[in-house]
Amino acid sequence: MFASVKEQIEVFKENLVELISEKELALKLEASLKSKKSLRIKYGADPSTPDLHLGHTVPLRKLRQLQDLGHSVVFIIGDFTARIGDPSGKSETRPMLTEEQVQANAKTYQEQVFRILDKKKTEVRFNSEWLGKMRPEDFLKLTAQYTVARILERDDFSKRYKAGQPIALVEFLYPLLQGHDSVEMESDIEIGGTDQMFNLLVGRELQKADGQAPQVVMTLPLIEGLDGVQKMSKSLNNHIALEDTPREMFGKIMSIPDTMMERYYRYAAALSKREIDPILAGLRNGELHPREVKAKLAERIVSLFHSEEDAKRAREEFDEIFKNKGVPDEIPTVKIRRTTIDIVSLLVEAKLVTSKSEARRLMKQGGAKIGHEKITDPKAVITIGEPFILQCGKRKFVKIAGSTS
Repeated sequence: MFASVKEQIEVFKENLVELISEKELALKLEASLKSKKSLRIKYGADPSTPDLHLGHTVPLRKLRQLQDLGHSVVFIIGDFTARIGDPSGKSETRPMLTEEQVQANAKTYQEQVFRILDKKKTEVRFNSEWLGKMRPEDFLKLTAQYTVARILERDDFSKRYKAGQPIALVEFLYPLLQGHDSVEMESDIEIGGTDQMFNLLVGRELQKADGQAPQVVMTLPLIEGLDGVQKMSKSLNNHIALEDTPREMFGKIMSIPDTMMERYYRYAAALSKREIDPILAGLRNGELHPREVKAKLAERIVSLFHSEEDAKRAREEFDEIFKNKGVPDEIPTVKIRRTTIDIVSLLVEAKLVTSKSEARRLMKQGGAKIGHEKITDPKAVITIGEPFILQCGKRKFVKIAGSTS
C-alpha cells in the first residue's frame, strides 16, 4: 500500500519551504506503515472569492502527490472562518462576508478542487459544523489557551500594531479557530502557504493542549502572478483562473516574465523533477529558446484544466494573432442597436472594459483597435454598419454588428 519511509519523505519534502519536523514525520510514517493506516493530511481554504486560480493549485498538487502515496486528505472549507477573513499578510481589517456569499463561493470551490484531488481519498468538511456550535464559554476556553503577546508575535499583526493601524479583536480569533480545526480533525499533517505558518503552528499548540500528538507542519511557496512581483491574487488582477478559457489561460501564461518560468514549471505544471530539470537546463544554457519553453509551459497548463486538443488550438490561435497578426477563429458577436456610437461607450457596451475611465486609459496606451487600426481619440464616433472586429489589448476580440430589432 505504502512506499518505504525514506521514499515517502523524499516525496513529502519535494518543493517544500519548511517542514516541522522531519523527525516527527518519519515517526508518523513508521506508525502508518506498521498499522497500515493512512495519515490524515489537513488542508483548509476559506471561500472568500468565488473561484480558484493557479496559485491555489500549488498545495492541491502536493496533496494529490500524497494521496497517490496512499494517504487521505481532509479538505476543510472554512465557511465559518471566511466570515471573519484571514488576516495573513493583510495591512488592514477585511470586511466580513455574508453567509450567502460564503455558501455560493464554497459551492464553486468543491467543483474545482476535484480537478486535482482524488475524490475517493478526500474528506470534505465545513468548519461551521463545529465552530458554529461553540457556546460563549467554549470560545472563552479556547482564547485562554493563547496569550495576546504570542498573537502579536505574528508579523502582520506586529507591523500593524507598531504603525498604529487598527486590529479588530475578531482577527485575533482567526488563528485560534483555524488551529481548533486541527484539534477537531485530529490531523497528522497540515499543509499551507508560507503566509500560513503562524496559523499552522497554533494548530500544533492547541493539539498539544488537548492531549493530541501535534501535527507536522509543511509550507509551500506562494507563486507570483502575471506581474512577476506580487503573489497571485484575484484582487490584484494578476491571476490565472481555473475557469479561464483555453485561449485566455494560454495568453496569460505567455505574458509572464521569463524569470518566472522556472517557478511555474516547478509548482504549477504537475511535472516530475526528472521532466523539469532538462527543460530548465536547456533554458539556462541557451539550447532552448525562452519563447518555445514558455509556449510548452502554456500548453501543459491549459491541457491540465481543459484538454490537449484545447491546448493545441489555443497555441495555434495565439501564433496566428501574434506571429501573423490575425484574429482568433471563434470570437463573440456583439450587436449594437444604434447607427453611431462613441468609441468609449462601444468598448463598455462590448464588455471589453468595465468602465469609461478604463476605456480612455486603454486608448491612451494604444490598446484599442478596429481591424488593424489603432483608435486613440476617445471622442471618435464609430458608424455601425458592416460587421467589424474590435480589439482590446492583446487578447480580447469581439465582432461588432448592427441590430435591426
